[in-house]
Amino acid sequence: MPLNDTIDGLPDQTRATRCFRPSRVEMATEPLMNSAPDGSVIQRDAPRADLLAFEIKDRITKPDIEWMSSIADEAMKAHEKIDMLLIMSNYEGSDLGARFDGYASTVMARSVAHIRKYVVVGAPLFARAMITLSGTVMPVETKTFDLADEAAAWAYLAEAGPASA
Repeated sequence: MPLNDTIDGLPDQTRATRCFRPSRVEMATEPLMNSAPDGSVIQRDAPRADLLAFEIKDRITKPDIEWMSSIADEAMKAHEKIDMLLIMSNYEGSDLGARFDGYASTVMARSVAHIRKYVVVGAPLFARAMITLSGTVMPVETKTFDLADEAAAWAYLAEAGPASA
């Protein structure tokens, strides 16, 4: 059958989409993953509302940093204090637009007054040094863990209890 032929009056591309698109029932029963527009960041489930957990899976783009910043911004509006956990499972840097994004920079500046504990798992050596240094000069408690010690990072935050208490 030539590629341009149709079945049921639908072009090949539409037929393929129709064959592989899940039904509304299938879509309603599948769990939704909370991921950034370009997929470099996903929000991980956390055991409490005042703990934000994100996994960095790729090179961070501007749309993704804005997505992540908007979640942090809403959490800071809802809670006096929050804890933040970043898991850098496959961090490959960030795009220039992501590094100098105005909205993300504003949220980051405000976060100093709202973040109690900032925990990073799997940070590259240079980032670890910056995180440790920032913890000595800012009123945010910082801690880093190796990627293999992700469970210890979660346990550390669980032991700390609610940030808002």
